[in-house]
Amino acid sequence: MDDKTVLSRISGLVEEEHTLRQQLSQGKISSDEEHARLKELEESLDQCWDLLRRRRAARSAGLDPDAEQAHGIGEVEGYLQ
Repeated sequence: MDDKTVLSRISGLVEEEHTLRQQLSQGKISSDEEHARLKELEESLDQCWDLLRRRRAARSAGLDPDAEQAHGIGEVEGYLQ
């Protein structure tokens, strides 16, 4: 997945997040539905941002960014801040 594809995925996830918030405010979905899907979106966003950072770091170090693959959500969510 190249940088453009990762950024496009991030944009789509953010757009879906905004749509969920609108649906909640309009009473189209419940708070529980919103929270469940938001958790999934946040995990996917973290995964995408992690991949993008690692691709950029590889490029900066003179390595092939295409060799970087997305890490699992469990791994990304387990990173220490």
